[in-house]
Amino acid sequence: MSLLTPKIARGYTGELPPPRFNLARYCLAASAAATPDKVALIVVSDAGASLDAAERWTYASLDDAVRRIAAGLLAEGFKPGERLMIRMPNTSDYALLFFGAIAAGLVPLPSSSQLTEGEAEFLLSDSAASAIAIEGGMTIDAHGVRIIDETVIARLKSHAPLADYADTNANDPAFLVYTSGTSGRPKGVLHAQRSAWGRRPMYRGWYGISPADTVLHAGAFNWTYTLGVGLTDPWANGATTVLYNGEKDVQVWPKLLERTRATLFAAVPTLYRQILKYCDLSAHDLSALRHGLTAGEALSPALLDHWREATGKNLYEALGMSECSTYISTGPGMDIRAGSPGRPQPGRCVAALPLDGGTEPLPPGETGLLAVHRSDPGLMLGYWRRPDEEQDVYRGEWFIGGDLASFDADGYMWFQGRADDVMNAMGYRVSPQEVEAALSAHPDIAEVAVTEVHVREDVSIIAAFVVPKEGHARDAQSIMAFAEAHLAAYKRPREIIFMDSLPRTANDKVTRRKLAQR
Repeated sequence: MSLLTPKIARGYTGELPPPRFNLARYCLAASAAATPDKVALIVVSDAGASLDAAERWTYASLDDAVRRIAAGLLAEGFKPGERLMIRMPNTSDYALLFFGAIAAGLVPLPSSSQLTEGEAEFLLSDSAASAIAIEGGMTIDAHGVRIIDETVIARLKSHAPLADYADTNANDPAFLVYTSGTSGRPKGVLHAQRSAWGRRPMYRGWYGISPADTVLHAGAFNWTYTLGVGLTDPWANGATTVLYNGEKDVQVWPKLLERTRATLFAAVPTLYRQILKYCDLSAHDLSALRHGLTAGEALSPALLDHWREATGKNLYEALGMSECSTYISTGPGMDIRAGSPGRPQPGRCVAALPLDGGTEPLPPGETGLLAVHRSDPGLMLGYWRRPDEEQDVYRGEWFIGGDLASFDADGYMWFQGRADDVMNAMGYRVSPQEVEAALSAHPDIAEVAVTEVHVREDVSIIAAFVVPKEGHARDAQSIMAFAEAHLAAYKRPREIIFMDSLPRTANDKVTRRKLAQR
């Protein structure tokens, strides 16, 4: 059952992964053997060009290239367990390096090409990575670690392929991703090889995926949403995935849906909203599309209705987090209740726990902390070198992510806000403390507080509330330029609001919620 009560045995009820398990082998080896000539990946760089010009990888060629890179990394002296940071654009080399590192037993760290040099240097240092893969004009102070550039990647790909994927344990580290924490600095989330197996409840509970599907994903590789929905899950199911890395223009998405005959489209609600606003969907043949997938932000009832009216297709929403990917969703065959992201996926053990402590799930209708059972194979191994932060997220047999939620009598979850102040910007979790720490170095700023502000019913932005230093100018453009130099695009405030003072509690803590209400 999806909704738990104290009388029901708790724990993950889906099939558990085998003890020896490698994420890359799970995604590629079976289809490489069964359907070697089937197209696994199409990378489109020019939405206006013929698809014949697009980069194509069959399952056989993908499997071969991944094992070549794995062998090359080991031949160059890398040891299993070492971290390899990837800071590259959305190219096939990014995907090959990610899966190749895992195939060799290394631990890749996918990161965003949008990160500033300072942000990237923090991840490189904090992860103690042995190497960083960069491309193009990217620069970084590598602090003595090895650089993997285009020349090195070509050398790795020319190596004889590894005979087999690394014989890893299901609980061995597979990859490391960074997410904004409440401390003001990003924290590493370490995932096990079993994390790919832990995504199996999504196949039926969200996608309805099969080998016949073609999946078009609009995200970047650094995001677990893209790595999972755009690569891991289609390949584990023998499907075809399409990724676009050309010029960012909202008009390309209906064109790509039509030309690739995509059956599943994955994006954040913001992009669906932009497509509806700026594109004439009636001018495109979307008959192959079965439905859209959405995650990262809440799907508003208005947007769902608008998409249905414009396309005649459904949007299936999922709720997840970096520590466990998605675990609540709607999917084919399920009723969609507008405003709810759905129910726990088959096999998942999810509950709302009392705010003031305890491990017994609350009854339907009561609001508590959303929790996932620690037996879930999709749950992280832990926070990288942050054991102090793990104390706050585990309560007995449960992992608590910080969301407030309630369940109705049918098991549908209803979001009731955040227990902390972490913001959601374009689907990315962003710590206000991280943004504040960056902006506070501006010479004109005496104090700054950052929060998420709702500008419309279903649209929110990051806003910075600034108290300027005495005698200094109130120059919003200067602060915006400073943010551009020190923060990735998705972390930057979209509005600067000047104030004489910031609202505080009796203990002198800034009350961001009062700012948001402004």
